[in-house]
Amino acid sequence: MASAPRRGTAAVTALTATVPISWGTTYLVTSQYLPPGFPLVSGVIRALPAGLVLLAATRTLPHGPWRLRSAVLGVLNIGAPFALLFAAAYRLPGGVASTLFAVQPLLVAALALLLLGERPTGRQLGWGLAGVAGVGLIVLRGRLAFDPAGVLAGLAAAGVMAGGIVLTKRWGRPAGVGATAFAGWQLTAGGLALLPLALTAEGLPGGLDARAAGGYVWLAVVGSLLPYPIWFHGIGRLPVVAVSFLPLLSPAVATLLGLLLLGESLTPWQGAGFALALSAVVAAQLPPGALRIRRRNPARTPAATVPTGE
Repeated sequence: MASAPRRGTAAVTALTATVPISWGTTYLVTSQYLPPGFPLVSGVIRALPAGLVLLAATRTLPHGPWRLRSAVLGVLNIGAPFALLFAAAYRLPGGVASTLFAVQPLLVAALALLLLGERPTGRQLGWGLAGVAGVGLIVLRGRLAFDPAGVLAGLAAAGVMAGGIVLTKRWGRPAGVGATAFAGWQLTAGGLALLPLALTAEGLPGGLDARAAGGYVWLAVVGSLLPYPIWFHGIGRLPVVAVSFLPLLSPAVATLLGLLLLGESLTPWQGAGFALALSAVVAAQLPPGALRIRRRNPARTPAATVPTGE
């Protein structure tokens, strides 16, 4: 009887995994299609239009304590990570910034213990370290330059999004409010939080060609409008530490796209890191003891079928 819930969980996990896969396309789109020098404006365009569309579609606004909660979650899940990740990207090689963000599963495990009372297992912590090592092998290459402010920004981005994931799990959603409306609240709040900073620090880009316009549409639709309702649905249904491993798919997808579309090469060490990161994602979704059970069953079957010679 336990197999049906497990199959349901697997389906939710597979659907939620499509979100960081879509996020992994952001690196390619940003580098190849968007005008340089407007990272905060890009963050606003990615978040705010998608949030407003979802609000218009659902016609549901936060009420009561959820006015403040949705604003807090919007900053933690959307606004602050965008700003901090852009700051890290300007001060660090992109691979270093991505690797810093890979500490998120470990931060989520610590916050889940403090705020949810969920004690991480040694297995989860071990795979968290393995995921960091795997992403590091994928993206760290060449000579590295570490700017202290960039390192701090990258770690802060991982920290605030980890806090957003755990608080989203702790607070849940108001009764009768679906994941689509919930995503609309947060995307709108995060975009509005970024808007004055973007206008003050960068202003608006000049004339955009069709290539840049298409890139912005991709970020708004594929990067936010479609995935975030799925993401918040997954957070509500899955164990919080297991969800925190899924973003490790993003740098893996970005690396694969660079390999296939930009002619980038994948060294043997990077191939090993790719396999290690994906192994960490898969292992984090399995229930405790699943691998042990699977090892036992094959051992029993041959024992019943080997001829005795009598």
